[in-house]
Amino acid sequence: MMSQMIPAERSVRVNLGDRSYDILIGPGLIAEAGREIAARLKGRRVAVITDENVAPRYLETLMASLAQSGIEAVSLVLPAGEKTKSFDCLIPVCDAILGARIERNDAVIALGGGVIGDLTGFAAGIVRRGSRFIQIPTSLLAQVDSSVGGKTGINSPHGKNLIGVFHQPDLVLADTGVLDTLSQREFRAGYAEVAKYGLIDKPEFFHWLEQNWQAVFAGGGARIEAIAVSCQAKADVVAADERENGLRALLNLGHTFGHALEAATEYDSHRLVHGEGVAVGMVLAYEFSARMNLASPDDARRVEAHLRAVGLPTRMADIPGMLPPAERLMEAIAQDKKVKGGKLTFILTRGIGHSFVADDVPASEVLSFLKEKHPQ
Repeated sequence: MMSQMIPAERSVRVNLGDRSYDILIGPGLIAEAGREIAARLKGRRVAVITDENVAPRYLETLMASLAQSGIEAVSLVLPAGEKTKSFDCLIPVCDAILGARIERNDAVIALGGGVIGDLTGFAAGIVRRGSRFIQIPTSLLAQVDSSVGGKTGINSPHGKNLIGVFHQPDLVLADTGVLDTLSQREFRAGYAEVAKYGLIDKPEFFHWLEQNWQAVFAGGGARIEAIAVSCQAKADVVAADERENGLRALLNLGHTFGHALEAATEYDSHRLVHGEGVAVGMVLAYEFSARMNLASPDDARRVEAHLRAVGLPTRMADIPGMLPPAERLMEAIAQDKKVKGGKLTFILTRGIGHSFVADDVPASEVLSFLKEKHPQ
């Protein structure tokens, strides 16, 4: 699927009428951010929100690039980690945006991974009833998933991402060079979302990943190709179903189980990060589909074999520490945002690349399945 000559940079367009925007993919984009933003921004003031892990590496480069293009910028550095997606951190972000006197033609910039992107996007969506917003994702997971599509929000004790708004960015700058500084664990977690696009409806892409995942991990053209294919896949789905009334729900493959596991570990990143939860969740989704006689058990084994080969957890037993009983996991699933009218909705599959939205999945079947898979 990949040509011999891959461009050093790629561009993907998210087509949403007068709210369309570009995803730029390639190395060195943080250093070029000022130029790219100035070309699209009428205002000349921004507020940059980042975290303690990202700031020492990239904040100075970004601020210098903005200043060179005549853009006035202030910054706020937050604690790193999933627990930052909270009301406690939302308030200072909103105050920082207001304190920077950000107006409609100015912008809020999220410099960081999915946590910073989700939190900052939510703040941008509610301050002044909507401020312009730019994503500069610094993790693979954020580059291929959370920075694209306008889903923003924070977590609640009741579940993940239950409080938020749809607020599309005006630009996404996916600097592939920053991925070289990620730990192997962080990169693997992001890779789970890359594999997801193949498992949803691109069986040839999943096959390509099985053959080329080591090159994707190594960097260079294969990595840019994998990110571009992933972003294009998400852009196409978002353009067709921006607010998840149908097709977009497919992007949640593995997430219903994964979110329940994240809640069960109280969002403790030492035990489980989002991409790892998605990896386990996708295997569970394939195994549950096989249990319901929708797909072959061979497909589930193939998915697990690939994710395990890249070093991702694939079973609940792989998660450190004790998990609550299956009944507690069911409570988290029932609270998940993909429940409609009290009926369980899952993304299931009829095979590799043939996922679909399954409405009214029997709760008794899910509970029985979880008891079977639970590492008691």
